[in-house]
Amino acid sequence: MSLPHAILTALLEKPSSGLELTRRFDRSIGYFWSATHQQIYRELGRLEREAHIRALPAEQPARGQKKVYEVLPAGRAELTRWTAESQDPKPLRDALLLRLRAAAVVGTAGIESDLRRHLTLHQRQLAEYEEIQRRDFQPGKDTPQDRLHHLILRAGIDLETFWTQWLTRALQELEELPAQ
Repeated sequence: MSLPHAILTALLEKPSSGLELTRRFDRSIGYFWSATHQQIYRELGRLEREAHIRALPAEQPARGQKKVYEVLPAGRAELTRWTAESQDPKPLRDALLLRLRAAAVVGTAGIESDLRRHLTLHQRQLAEYEEIQRRDFQPGKDTPQDRLHHLILRAGIDLETFWTQWLTRALQELEELPAQ
């Protein structure tokens, strides 16, 4: 399971409250590893019970004050272990591809409009990634952390480029099919 590792990574980058962490997931990690706010808070509790993280002492004790978490040595060790372990790639599992396979059997009615909708969504995501690249990865940002972050972003750009090209081709193929 990778959610605890995503949280450990985010907390090592910057100690955060649960709310700050959920916002950071929405703006960065969530592009490639999504989690609901409820899942994040539940995992924070589990990581704290396992002594992988701890809540920093509050400057002024107050009821309802948000906890700010930091990673403990056991959490860093777990993240280091997990980072170094071997994992096999996950097979592609996409409902759109399965629906297209079903359309080959039952007919293509309705599938074209959803392919167009998917194309629009992937084009928007690609534009967003490209904007992040223009904004955040100017020449000269060459630290190891910058280079790895850019590599992750490039994976997103390449994936969205693939989907936009494939969906464009799929729509062309549908247009060329004989009427059913």
